[in-house]
Parts: sequence; structure tokens; C-alpha cells
Amino acid sequence: MSEESFVPVFAHRGASAYALENSFKAFDKALELGADGIEIDIQLSKEGIPVVYHDPQLSRLVGINKLVNQCTIDELQRFKLGKPWRRLFSSYKIPVFDAVLVWANTQQLPLNIELKSTILDNKDALVRMLHGLTLPEGSHFSSFHYELLEIVKQHTPQYETALIATKKLKWDLLCDYQAIDSVHMHKKYYKPRYLEACVASAKACRFYAIDGSEKFLKNPHSSVIGWITDFPDKVISVQRRQ
Repeated sequence: MSEESFVPVFAHRGASAYALENSFKAFDKALELGADGIEIDIQLSKEGIPVVYHDPQLSRLVGINKLVNQCTIDELQRFKLGKPWRRLFSSYKIPVFDAVLVWANTQQLPLNIELKSTILDNKDALVRMLHGLTLPEGSHFSSFHYELLEIVKQHTPQYETALIATKKLKWDLLCDYQAIDSVHMHKKYYKPRYLEACVASAKACRFYAIDGSEKFLKNPHSSVIGWITDFPDKVISVQRRQ
């Protein structure tokens, strides 16, 4: 495998195997390890301000029983993040999307922006987020929710959109999903049926939950345009060895 044929590696929530997910430390680590881009998750504050946080609930990393969109941006910025026994002394904070965007544009590191379910309750905020948006080259949007990707494609047609596959996806009708350019799949979907469906519908694909042990990394299918991983260094190393 030549340098030119490397499949781009996106660091899942940053290099989340080595630093707290969706934190600037994880993003910096991904850059240090040579990732080609980072995957981030977007939730909305009570006012509709985009923040970078995975769960709709704050319980796992903040330790309180509230939803992200029940809190103002000032409240969200005050929370300390981390595992329960480390949280008290943690310096991790929930990043505002605008700050991550500045960082990514400065580094010219592409973003895989996953739009989470809470945005369904405030689609106007998504439209405001898209207005005048400038992303690093190679950036794209992804979501489990096709209707959010329709909004993205309507307002920013220049950016790639990727539907995250679930059991409900109608693979035989994939070409009917006109608002998407690609499909993101768990690695368990790396099978001829799904790869061929992407080819037949002229959709590219990326796979997530990659850890570097997968045999298909050595000779990826022609439709694959990205790996999404907590371990960007391991996946990059495997590709280099080819």
C-alpha cells in the first residue's frame, strides 16, 4: 500500500484511547499521532448553542442527572468532566463547537461532525450553525438521523453528508437516500452485501470501532474512504506496514 492509497484515519472523539473523549487534549493527541481528521459529537445547550459532547445526558462524565439541552451554556462551561474519582480535580470542560472549529481550521484538520438526537428538537439551531460555516477541507457531517442530513445538504450542499447505518437502513434502496454521499458503519458491517450496496448506489463508506487488528485494513475495499478509531496510531501503523 503506497502513501497515496492510505485510507484516511479519523480519531474517534479525538484520540479517546489516550485522553478524555471530545476534549482539546484528545484532539491535540490525535494531531500528534498523525490522524487525518477527528470525529466529534454535537449537542445543543438550552439556548441552542452547539457544544462538543457525546451523550444527551450529563450523568456519565459530569455526574448529574440532567440533559445537556436542559442547561445553559454558562452552566455547561462550569462543569468538570471525568471519571467519578478524578472529576473533582479535573481540568476538562465541555468545549463549545465554535472553539473546536477555530482549532480545526487553524490546524487544517478535517472534522467528522456527528449531529446527535437532541438537535431534532431544535432544527433552527442547526440552520444557524450552518450559516456561513467554513470547515477544513475534507470535513463532513454524519448522523443517525437522515432528516438532519437533509437540512445540512439543503443549506451547505458543498459538504459531504454520511448516514450512520442501523438495522432500519434499507440497503436495497440506498440510492433513494439522495441527501447523503456516504454511509458510516460499524465494522461488523464489513461484508460483501453492504459494500456492494454502497457501490451500486454510488455511495462511499467509512467504518468505525476500528482498533487496528482488522484483517481488511491490509487490503480495503475500493468504496472505503475512512476508518474511525480510538487508536489512530495503531491503524496508521498497520497501513504503513503494507
